Amino acid sequence: MQKLDSFNDDINKCSKCGLCQSVCPVYKVTGNDCAVSRGKFIMLKGILNGDLKLNKIINKYLDLCLKCGKCSEFCPSGIDACKIFETAKYEYVKNTFWGKLVFALQSKYVFNTFVKFFNILLTPFRKFPSTNYQKGLKLLYFKGCINTLYPAAYRQLGKIFKNQDIKIIEKDFDCCGLPFLSSGNLKRFEEAKQRNLKNLNCSFDYILTDCASCENTLRQYIVADFISIGELILRQGLKFRFSKPLKVTFHKPCHLKSDEFLEPLLKNCENIQYIKMDNYDDCCGFAGEFALKSHKISSKISAKKADNIMKTGADYVITTCPSCILGLYQGLLGKKNPPKPVSLTDFLCKAEIIYE
Repeated sequence: MQKLDSFNDDINKCSKCGLCQSVCPVYKVTGNDCAVSRGKFIMLKGILNGDLKLNKIINKYLDLCLKCGKCSEFCPSGIDACKIFETAKYEYVKNTFWGKLVFALQSKYVFNTFVKFFNILLTPFRKFPSTNYQKGLKLLYFKGCINTLYPAAYRQLGKIFKNQDIKIIEKDFDCCGLPFLSSGNLKRFEEAKQRNLKNLNCSFDYILTDCASCENTLRQYIVADFISIGELILRQGLKFRFSKPLKVTFHKPCHLKSDEFLEPLLKNCENIQYIKMDNYDDCCGFAGEFALKSHKISSKISAKKADNIMKTGADYVITTCPSCILGLYQGLLGKKNPPKPVSLTDFLCKAEIIYE
């Protein structure tokens, strides 16, 4: 496990150009330079030089991060800011009472027991999708923690891929690890990583995901071919017929690498008009525990997103991240006749599916 001082060279690469300001969702609503990478790097450099201490004030600024990764994507020096902030946060919180409490709650004994309890409790409402596999695609399904607790995801997969020549393989995966990274729990992240890597000991063509954040995190440590639920539906050539004309818009999650599947897929939907919102790829502002720790800032970011959604006049706003659905609801709360946020599979299951 790396320590903060191992990132000294990366922190020194930062030229303080300020380009991160133009893409940081938190900076856009706060104007606080400590919210962007260059501001945090200045503080961390002070810690490495012995001029500052890694204390609760600096930890507060480390928490002013949505983990969207846009600063790293836009950085001319290619600095992985999120990894540096995660390491710094771990070094601070591991010795605090609050950090030890969070780490205990996230332990495999507590966290996994909680997930397994609800998994067993909801089993009667969950039916694993049956398909008509002969010699087609073999898909290793990473359902994620949310879909473990949301049995409708199984029914949706079963309806969409009914009679398709695919095989969906389920394994006892751990969490992808993103919540652990966000809280600085690097040891728990490593445990989840190792358990998930062990579950790859089977034959498959792709890892199937229906959560952009899960896929983005898994890609950090799993070398395999991934396919998102949208890409798979488009690949299978499925068509959908809605009973009445509907307008839809799309929120692109920060962690979704490509949305090239979207418009071709929607063209296969009868009675659907797609309206692209302004800044459709701007952050929804939720990001798990960020919405709890920095609720006012989170709400402001969600409100900006909601304004762009409302301008479309859509009936539904589609996305491919369960956390984003919560962020969209947060922003649209109190709006008059807002569109309903839905997952892609939830939306498509409202239609008649045409199997050709």
